[in-house]
Amino acid sequence: MADSVPGMAGPRVRFAPSPTGFLHVGSARTFIFNWLYARHNHGTMILRLDDTDVERNTQQSVDSIFEGLKWLGLNWDEEYKQSDRLDLHRKTAWAIFEKGLAYRDFTPAHAGDAEKSGAQGAWLFNPGARELSRAESDRRAASGEPFALRFRVPRHGEGYARTAWGQPPSAVRFAEGKLCVHFNDAVYGDQMKAADDIEDFALLRSDGMPTYHLASCADDVDLRISHVIRGQDHLTNTFKHVLIFEAAGAVSPQFAHLPLLIAPDGTKLSKRRHGPVVSVTTYRDAGFLPEAFINFLCLLGWSPKNDRENMSLQELQDAFSLEGINRSNAVVNFKESATSEPAAPPSGDVIPTAREASGRHLLFPSPLFASEETFDPKALWLNAEHIRALPVESLSERLLPIVRGEGWDVSPEKMLRITQLIRERIKLLRDVLTTADFFFVKQLPPYDAAELIPQKGDSAMALKVLTRAREVLANVEFRHDPLDHTLRAAAQELGLKAGQMFQPIRVAVCGRKNAPPLFETLEVLGKETTLERVASAIAKLQQGVN
Repeated sequence: MADSVPGMAGPRVRFAPSPTGFLHVGSARTFIFNWLYARHNHGTMILRLDDTDVERNTQQSVDSIFEGLKWLGLNWDEEYKQSDRLDLHRKTAWAIFEKGLAYRDFTPAHAGDAEKSGAQGAWLFNPGARELSRAESDRRAASGEPFALRFRVPRHGEGYARTAWGQPPSAVRFAEGKLCVHFNDAVYGDQMKAADDIEDFALLRSDGMPTYHLASCADDVDLRISHVIRGQDHLTNTFKHVLIFEAAGAVSPQFAHLPLLIAPDGTKLSKRRHGPVVSVTTYRDAGFLPEAFINFLCLLGWSPKNDRENMSLQELQDAFSLEGINRSNAVVNFKESATSEPAAPPSGDVIPTAREASGRHLLFPSPLFASEETFDPKALWLNAEHIRALPVESLSERLLPIVRGEGWDVSPEKMLRITQLIRERIKLLRDVLTTADFFFVKQLPPYDAAELIPQKGDSAMALKVLTRAREVLANVEFRHDPLDHTLRAAAQELGLKAGQMFQPIRVAVCGRKNAPPLFETLEVLGKETTLERVASAIAKLQQGVN
């Protein structure tokens, strides 16, 4: 397969979202695949907003698209808005009309007699409008009668069909005794559809606005798009598009349609049905790294030749090809309960912090706080792998604004020390708020005093350990080796195993058993905080309260 059309330095591809909602993960994957193909083949990546649907477009959706793409961090080379190009669209439509390949339809909304086809009885065209003479059409248009401009799809048995469309390399040719529209897809192979099953689709609406089909193709021709890489749901549209390209005197681009993303129940992944879990910003706000999210989306419908999974952006760029795209739909294994409606924010539209929301047990207090269990396990695994692969300095820089966003004042230096202790323990960036919270709070939240009791011990043993720990820690330098030596010596002095000494101290200073290595933790917490928390734990044991 050629990487570019003749006379072009490299492939020219486009991502053309419609701003009618937030940036869908499927749309993000389409952008990524286009970007990878362009960069792999030293081509041009174009962003084009298909914003001619004025009734559904919103500025909020435009902002969401750019917000999501900015987070992905993948640049583009050229940018256009379809609404700025309406004159081009209309010019293309009327050029097709002048060739006799389009006609005015004055029939309101398919009223009256209509030609239908096949067992499904789908509307095809209004015979009276299609057969109207040019002179009569011009007269009625000049009188101000409203009309839509429709494409004159070639029909089997019409005398001009063989001469007007049948010349190689026409997309319209006879096969199996029928006049058919053909195109080749880089993923799904040769595609064919009987012309008699394609309706005379509109190019211009009665208000003069171009339809999606016309605007998309006119822009693709003008922008010299060589490869159209888009979702499989556009596969059936392509039969109309190759007709427009040919009628406009242009060579059709190479098409490559991507398999659909589907939910665990087999339904197509959709904004309306599945909610925030299909939004790119949900992954961003939950704490995914953009490079890990890109890695995950690439594996939904594409695979490298050696079946690798954990790949850097450069590795993805080097390995990407259209040949690696699969035909089978790809399942995003989020939890089905994630499809429930997100909870409404508190009055005044004030979004709670993670700490305020943590006790509510809501799957979506807001998209910002989607729980870890919501997401595809492979996405979480990849994110954890990418987190561990980051230089600790880079990871610390990404964690710092999350921590400060919760109102915790922590210095970059302290954050770096904490990051070294937790990088192997987090799957999402926001896990820092639950994995390392005891480093940031002034006072630990309540915990069960029974957690202080060491294995094969009792409250008396825990109290003895913490009392001795408070004594020896008051006089030791808070660095790893002195802490290690001092606490091990204290355990030996008390006739205890090291683990029996360390567990009560760990729970006293962290509020839980599962925490980073003890000596490094004490080093970061510092002597003053450590002694205060040990004293509180002693008081808890003495009072016998939780």
